[in-house]
Amino acid sequence: MDLLIKGSTELNKMFMALQRTASGLRHDFGEVENLQQSLHGARDFVKKAAARIEESILSDLLLVRPSAGLLTPNMIQDGAGRDEFVLALSGAANFVRANPHFAISLALCSDDETKIALVYSPIDERLYYAEEGRGAYVYSAYHSARVRVSNLSNPSDLTVAYNTTDGRKTVGDVRRTGCPALDMAWVAAGKFDAYVSDMLDFAEIAAGELLVREAGGKVHVGADLIATNGNIDF
Repeated sequence: MDLLIKGSTELNKMFMALQRTASGLRHDFGEVENLQQSLHGARDFVKKAAARIEESILSDLLLVRPSAGLLTPNMIQDGAGRDEFVLALSGAANFVRANPHFAISLALCSDDETKIALVYSPIDERLYYAEEGRGAYVYSAYHSARVRVSNLSNPSDLTVAYNTTDGRKTVGDVRRTGCPALDMAWVAAGKFDAYVSDMLDFAEIAAGELLVREAGGKVHVGADLIATNGNIDF
């Protein structure tokens, strides 16, 4: 097959699966824009759209590794081997309000370690991706390049994304975007200097964690989640 992006054949097959799924999701987004007078109706529609993502992409992913399992926030499907695809619609609450800041997060894990990570924004068709030991990258129709975390450390210079409910003291210029997968991808790309969050479903952060590490950053997962450029302590 012709490679679309720099990386392995498996990575490219996963990206192709994402693109096919994203095409339907863009159509769904147009429908949601027409449902804004009824949030209940919009929420129901987006819930069904998320389920369709899982159904539509699963058949494609099983062509990549037929024996792999599947983990999403809504389901666990055991595989016959050590591999598992981890999938989530990140920023679903934004999708409900016809806000385009959402993404599909997809990772391939083997023996509980993330090997391939993709975070794809369907509306602007921008992909952040990484493979273990090969660095992190951004790809779009107009731009393709390796990404690295920022080198900032002075608190007054920082831009930090938060997803917390504990009233903790914030640092720097605060952002609350509602899309954890893209927040972590933006740490990897140097757009944010850090991301601080209450603990999230693993499916939502699996891809972002590898992106940050491959871009030279650090990720701490404990009672909360902290991803940084490596120059900041929280």
